[in-house]
This record gives sequence, structure tokens and C-alpha cells, in this order.
Amino acid sequence: MDPNSKPPTRKSHQLRVPVMPEEALEIRRLATTAGLPVAAYLRSVGLGYRLHGILDHQRVEELARINGDLGRLGGLLKLWLTDDPRTVKFGETTILAVLSKIEDSQREMQRIMREVVLPVAGRKHL
Repeated sequence: MDPNSKPPTRKSHQLRVPVMPEEALEIRRLATTAGLPVAAYLRSVGLGYRLHGILDHQRVEELARINGDLGRLGGLLKLWLTDDPRTVKFGETTILAVLSKIEDSQREMQRIMREVVLPVAGRKHL
């Protein structure tokens, strides 16, 4: 093969699909939600791939809740580490329980993040 020649290209065909203006807007919105250009979105849907949005609002709310829990637990731990008189009643068992809860929350956040970042048709996993 000549090193100056272009690599072979895949011959493609374009399909025309008439849509109403509001349908075009909705298709564009759905493509954006899936994180795809319109052509890739329509190709994927037309070939029967199941698409997922790139953002799952319910899961984001779960992550925000867990983040709040971690903030509160971190605040308790910080209070304990500063030898605040209010923490005298906390024993080692309580502190270890707080650390365990932080680790559990981190694992839960990681699990949810893996589920939230869904593979989109045509993209490779990172």
C-alpha cells in the first residue's frame, strides 16, 4: 500500500426522516441527554440499542445525601481530634464506628458513581 494514499473509507448512506419542528427539538434534547450527537443518537435508537442519559438525577441526589453524611461525620472526627471537651464522653469504640461509617459511605458513593456513569452506545469504557 502506498504510504501517501488515504486509508479506505467506509461508504455511508444518509437517510432522510421528515419530522415536525417540535419532534426535532425533542430528538436534539434526547441526544444531548444521552451525550451523543443527533446522528449517533438516531443511529443507536434505530438499531435498537438501549440508551441511558448521562445524568441520573435520583442518583445525584443520593450522592448529595451521602456527601452531607460524610461532611457531618468528618466534622465529628475533627471535633474529636481537637480534644474538644464535648468529645470526652466518646470512647475509642465510638470513634472507630465513625471511621467505619465514613468508609462505608465512601464505598456507597463509589458504587453509585459507577452506576451513574453509564456506558453510552458507541463509547468505550474508560
